[in-house]
Amino acid sequence: MGTANTRAPLPALSAMPGIEPMGQGLAPDELLNDLHLIMEGAYNPGHPGAMAHLDPPALTGSIVADLIVAGLNNNPLAEELSPSLSRLERSLLGWLAHRLGLGENANGVPASGGSLSNLMALVCARKAAGLQHQPEAVVLCSQAAHVSLEKAMTVMGLAADALQRLPVDPEGRLDPQALAAALEHWQCQGRPVIAVVATAGTTIRGAIDPLPAIAALCRSHGVWLHVDGAIGAVFGLIDHHQQRVPGLGLADSLTVNPQKLLGITKTSSVLLLRQPQWLAETFATGLPYMDPSWGGHHGGECGLQGTRPAEILKLWLGLRQLGLAGIEAILDGAVQRRSRLEQLLADLRSPSGQRLHCLSGPLHLLAFCPEGLDASASASWSAETRRRLLEEQLLLSRPLVQDRFHLKAVLGNPHTGDHELRKLARVVAGSLPH
Repeated sequence: MGTANTRAPLPALSAMPGIEPMGQGLAPDELLNDLHLIMEGAYNPGHPGAMAHLDPPALTGSIVADLIVAGLNNNPLAEELSPSLSRLERSLLGWLAHRLGLGENANGVPASGGSLSNLMALVCARKAAGLQHQPEAVVLCSQAAHVSLEKAMTVMGLAADALQRLPVDPEGRLDPQALAAALEHWQCQGRPVIAVVATAGTTIRGAIDPLPAIAALCRSHGVWLHVDGAIGAVFGLIDHHQQRVPGLGLADSLTVNPQKLLGITKTSSVLLLRQPQWLAETFATGLPYMDPSWGGHHGGECGLQGTRPAEILKLWLGLRQLGLAGIEAILDGAVQRRSRLEQLLADLRSPSGQRLHCLSGPLHLLAFCPEGLDASASASWSAETRRRLLEEQLLLSRPLVQDRFHLKAVLGNPHTGDHELRKLARVVAGSLPH
């Protein structure tokens, strides 16, 4: 079957097995052959050159737990259907919320991805503000906030202009002055604000919005603060990394995605609330076909999902495998790799003296493009350079930033070493326009 470092991060097109079930079920060896074809055509996050996405190699403990979750087939919809796992879920989410500064009584609910966590947070915020029947209400966020917020507006039935994206500063962070002006503007317009969404780790450069300043504005205007920390919130788990994400604990709700850096198998997102009762206030419908909960509310009444897998087990076992020291090592390594690559790229010059323009933040993401390229030239440069990198089994992504294509490296893969980073820099050096 091969190993992660001998198979390219992005495979060539592979043959597909049969799709439809046959008249008779396949024998085990035939099933394994079909599985082999699928696996050969899969993305390979364990390759040391896999630096394109927020998809690290999976922890062995989390993989094992994923198998056990499937075998147990418990359902956190109700406690009778998952007795120990329901208790584990409440306990672990309470620990996470407290560790991230949300308070002793904070708790939350797992979700199938950050998009669902963000949606549930905004629905809770609307309920808390009593705005369920006001489709003209708005949500404020930065220009760099995640696209999942657009989907949330659609699902919530809000107006086409409900999501108001505000300017960012040169570091890619939401501008508090622009936010203050927007809060005043919408108040004068008579359109209530459901929530402000701040981002702790933007998708392209890993920027952290100024959470303390934003939280102060939200408090003064009586507006819910949701922090989308899908990328960066895990840095708040370790004392000496907390300064990268200051103010997480000031949020009313917080999205955390351990799948994006810690190696917890997908999906692993959680929504944490300072006042978790808003989950039941918002989503509880009653489960008349189940015995009453002995822990407050059944899992199916504390979020949008009813039946769901007991994903808390793979988060719990993965974190237990790592320990705080292991989490710290992952975070340390990711930041060090980003700093090293940033240093290597900063030293590059074309024969004419042209340099790279780099976009980064305090986390483990780095985007770059040669200075002075227009939209067309940046598209050609990024496509050709990505092709050359792939020839060296180095995979970067190709985001569009202000009409210019960049290349982006996500440095969360613990298998990526200095050899790969130096090779990446050499390829990029050869790509600079003469």
